[in-house]
Amino acid sequence: MNHFLLSVIAEGPRNNGPDFGKASPVGLLVVVLLVIATLFLLRSMNRQLKKVPESFDPQHPEPDQAADEGTDAVDGPAPNNDPYPGQGRPARSPGPDEPG
Repeated sequence: MNHFLLSVIAEGPRNNGPDFGKASPVGLLVVVLLVIATLFLLRSMNRQLKKVPESFDPQHPEPDQAADEGTDAVDGPAPNNDPYPGQGRPARSPGPDEPG
């Protein structure tokens, strides 16, 4: 019994019919459609990349630099553990479990 199983496993599949190794026309159609879709995507991407500016640096960085001057310092924790420091209270009303 074991000898029979080993001989069947050793032979492997018998794929030698008249259609063995031939690709179907549907497979060729799928590959061609994928290539065409890829070309359209590349064309579209190149059009979009032409619209992107070469640099995102502002023309006049002085106003932005003045606004950034205050962000260099690290302050201590907010007073009273306020989760919204410098912004006041949240815009919603307190829930039933929250202090008012």
